[in-house]
Amino acid sequence: MRKTINFTEAKQENKQLRLYSSEEVDLHTLEAAEQVIVDSDKLSFVYLAEDSKEYVYLYLPQIIWKELKLALQNNLEVVVISGQTSLVLEQIHNELQYLIENIEGNSNYGDELVSKVEEMFIR
Repeated sequence: MRKTINFTEAKQENKQLRLYSSEEVDLHTLEAAEQVIVDSDKLSFVYLAEDSKEYVYLYLPQIIWKELKLALQNNLEVVVISGQTSLVLEQIHNELQYLIENIEGNSNYGDELVSKVEEMFIR
């Protein structure tokens, strides 16, 4: 079974965008995989992290896209936080920009995702 963590709250603090999950998980065993994919069904960007056994999917849903856009525009470091542990999402800016460019006008990602991404990040 795929391990997922949803980050649904975002706050800008100290030149960082800090993303929080409602579930407490231990992030200290994770390493940034420096890759972002999408989940069209859940309208989410998904940052990949790794532990010693598997990938862990860090979901960045539409509810925090406004803050992600500001992080891109202002070159803010993006960090996920749970309890006392955190993980810097390395290369997220490049990965998101690449995906946004590829999603624009590309129905392979699903019409709803394309529409939402274009509305938030392109228009």
